[in-house]
Amino acid sequence: MNVKDLCLGALTIGDASGYDLKKFFETTFSHFCVAGYGSIYPALAELATEGLVRCHEQPQQGRPGRKLYQLTAAGRKAFLQKLEKTAPRHTVKSDFLLSLYFAHLLPPQRLETILDERIAEIERQLSCHARCRRQSAQGSGEPVGERFVRGFGEAVLSAAREYLRVHRRELASASTARSRHTPNSPRRTLRGGLHALHHS
Repeated sequence: MNVKDLCLGALTIGDASGYDLKKFFETTFSHFCVAGYGSIYPALAELATEGLVRCHEQPQQGRPGRKLYQLTAAGRKAFLQKLEKTAPRHTVKSDFLLSLYFAHLLPPQRLETILDERIAEIERQLSCHARCRRQSAQGSGEPVGERFVRGFGEAVLSAAREYLRVHRRELASASTARSRHTPNSPRRTLRGGLHALHHS
């Protein structure tokens, strides 16, 4: 799904401003999709032009009115159709994992920084999930799908955190090995590496 579809889906929960949607994507959706202001506002503008959302202003005392976006009947229908037709692929795009694939080429200090920052980000995301869980418990509860996805995210993040803590020393030792490579050292071929991957 693209950002327009994500906005439609979020608006099925309730009216929201662009800021509300950004915070929603940074918390509830943080472990499986990314959307920032640069993509959210153009998406909302297109959706409004297509008649899938409408914008109304919410007055605020002493401040400019707050623009809220509301899903129209056509927008809800469009999202449900998209939801039914979208193949449920599970893809992962990670600059973090790409960097670690080449850990043996990184200076040890840089590698340590990358690992520390990723663990800190995981901790932040887990804290957000815990806060959402507490808020749901205090309110009227949450839909079963929302609870499932949050639990799935917590399980994946917790497992990733544990894996990083246990195996980071292996990466640290590998990064020091980069200085051992010389022009005369045996080299693998990319073709050979890919062949091994396809047959593992």
